[in-house]
Amino acid sequence: MVGVSWRDATAYAEWMTNKTGVLHRLPTDEEWVFAAGEKTNDDALPLVDPTDPAQAWIARYEAEANRARPAALDPQPVGTFGRNQNGLNDIGGNVWEWTNTCFLRMTLQPTGAAQITNTNCGVRVVQGAHRTYMTDFIRDPRTGGCAAGVPPANLGFRLVVEDQSWPLLRRMIVAAVTPG
Repeated sequence: MVGVSWRDATAYAEWMTNKTGVLHRLPTDEEWVFAAGEKTNDDALPLVDPTDPAQAWIARYEAEANRARPAALDPQPVGTFGRNQNGLNDIGGNVWEWTNTCFLRMTLQPTGAAQITNTNCGVRVVQGAHRTYMTDFIRDPRTGGCAAGVPPANLGFRLVVEDQSWPLLRRMIVAAVTPG
């Protein structure tokens, strides 16, 4: 499904949960990256001086702006972009997927540790050809709303179906996605 906002996707997940009695939810950014496996591209960004945020931003913008555009902007049939080592189809395709992870602004401490300075849950992590951030009410990213670089062609989602037999994992995930 494409043309949906984060709000639409979470409402659908809640509806599926109520309909089936089984927890459905959007994945966290970390879960999405793990599931994507070799299809994750953010490691290809150039190395820059981490103490100079302007250098890092410019390098990321240039890398994203110079990426090859997909040949087809319309959503393609299932399987067009292949299956990854985890058995998921089209992870690297032209549909970018909402995650349940809020935008976090961080600063690097002199020790190298990251410190969160701002959490904005009105902006969510979107995964696809690379990671970007999108305002949670955007349905068509081509009209604006992408925080940096080239906007995604299509916004959609995948749901995680939670195994209720893993209550400790569920508590850990809820703790990880709950700002605070």
